[in-house]
Amino acid sequence: MSAKATSKKTKYIFVTGGVTSSLGKGIIASSLAKLLQARGLSVTIQKFDPYINIDPGTLNPYEHGECYVTNDGAETDLDLGHYERFLNVPTSQANNITTGRIYHNVITKERKGDYLGKTVQVVPHITDEIKRNVLLLGETGKFDIVITEIGGCVGDIESLPFIEAARQLKWDLGEKYTLFIHLTLVPYLSSAGELKTKPTQHSVKALSESGIQPDILVCRTEHPLPQDMKRKIGLFCNVSEQDVIEAMDAETIYDVPLLMKEEKLDSRVLYKLDIYNDQDSNLTQWNNFLGKLKNPKFEINIGLIGKYVELKDSYKSIAEAFIHAGAANEIKVNVNWISSETMDPENMDETLKHLDGILVAPGFGERGIQGKIEAVKYARENKIPFMGICLGMQCAVIEFARNVLGLENAHSFEMNPDTDNAVIDIMESQKDVSEKGGTMRLGSYPCKIEKGTLAYKIYGKANIQERHRHRYEFNNKYMDAFKKAGMQMSGINPDTNLVEIVELPNHPFFIGVQFHPEYKSTVEVPSPIFVHFIKAAYQHALPLIKNSKN
Repeated sequence: MSAKATSKKTKYIFVTGGVTSSLGKGIIASSLAKLLQARGLSVTIQKFDPYINIDPGTLNPYEHGECYVTNDGAETDLDLGHYERFLNVPTSQANNITTGRIYHNVITKERKGDYLGKTVQVVPHITDEIKRNVLLLGETGKFDIVITEIGGCVGDIESLPFIEAARQLKWDLGEKYTLFIHLTLVPYLSSAGELKTKPTQHSVKALSESGIQPDILVCRTEHPLPQDMKRKIGLFCNVSEQDVIEAMDAETIYDVPLLMKEEKLDSRVLYKLDIYNDQDSNLTQWNNFLGKLKNPKFEINIGLIGKYVELKDSYKSIAEAFIHAGAANEIKVNVNWISSETMDPENMDETLKHLDGILVAPGFGERGIQGKIEAVKYARENKIPFMGICLGMQCAVIEFARNVLGLENAHSFEMNPDTDNAVIDIMESQKDVSEKGGTMRLGSYPCKIEKGTLAYKIYGKANIQERHRHRYEFNNKYMDAFKKAGMQMSGINPDTNLVEIVELPNHPFFIGVQFHPEYKSTVEVPSPIFVHFIKAAYQHALPLIKNSKN
């Protein structure tokens, strides 16, 4: 369907960025969406990434942070996690598009002869494919507003087709159906003692040279923007003074919706899109969450054991799930980022003894695996609350096999294909897979939980759905031996008999899950397993808390 023919019910907002990356386009887009949602509007957000990878599934986390997985099995940018955490609405593959996917779609059509012998070009063919993807979500009829975040910075070569497509859409759909928000930086020069507007002016100039005049400017700054500076920015960037929005650095990303509400970002957007809405934003639940987050009654220390801890965005969803679960328990969670590569097996007590809980993080490959296994052993033997996610669960199985079952060479087939005891084996469906991208067991799958178990206490029901991202699984040939030795398989996939959850009943809190519960944790609905893990860690810390008060 062409842009001209599409329904004009849905309106489209584009968020671009300038001056520098990492200004927080995803947080601004999520905050605006939250404010509009709180006014009763139906909103979704999509991310356009300018890299040529089809998706981030094959990227090292150091390249682009964590790979976020949706219900429908799409491997996506971590900003989709922010979208879901703020809106409490699932995203899908349609919410994340890359340059690679756009070109793949166009080239596939060309090979099939869909272009009838025409020369295939960036304009109109690539830009038309981009526009088609922008409009897909709107054409479902589910959304009043679709917000599209364009990755990278204005002026980047790889972003140009996306900018051009957005420009064309404004012409296609009309002024009242498209809106451009440009996020920029107003730096503070300490040597001069003043804020500088020139980077913002140059950024807007670059955007204007691409044919787009921003409707609203959101200015990231470390210091308040005086009104005369807003007036100056508006004058030289050709926007109304009241459409220059101050975005001060915040204590937490969850403050940003309230800061944007104070700046009337949502009101200006509705006015410019000609949407009449006199409903005030209902942020009661959001404010309750912030109140608990900022006024905790206790503090605990959780160790996150992983091999990508130098870049904390590698475990972004886990870090945010700790925030949600901490607020639910009115507890501040201090996350200790511990590299599994540098852990010394001879000095585990010094590294881990101060922790109230230990989480062994997901990951791939052999690097740092021994440190994770040693951390599991320490948590099991010292009765410290433990949670293992994906590879973390598999490490718990390997550790138990080696040190309880006595299978000294037990390992995962992923790490050691020659082991005699592959207690973690490659999934049958993965044995003939040769391509890496998008071929893992991805997305939401069912799990049936045994009554009377820790897992059942956590979820409060027998049937759950959680998201996955893995190629290896518990080897069911060893199930009876594990059960006899005291490890319980409390969660099983009802369709494949795949072990989803393992736990130790004779431990205060010891649970490993093959799935990724962190992906579904939101402000409104914190992950149940994280909530109970934090509660168990608090119970572990309670004697020390009581002693400190006496």
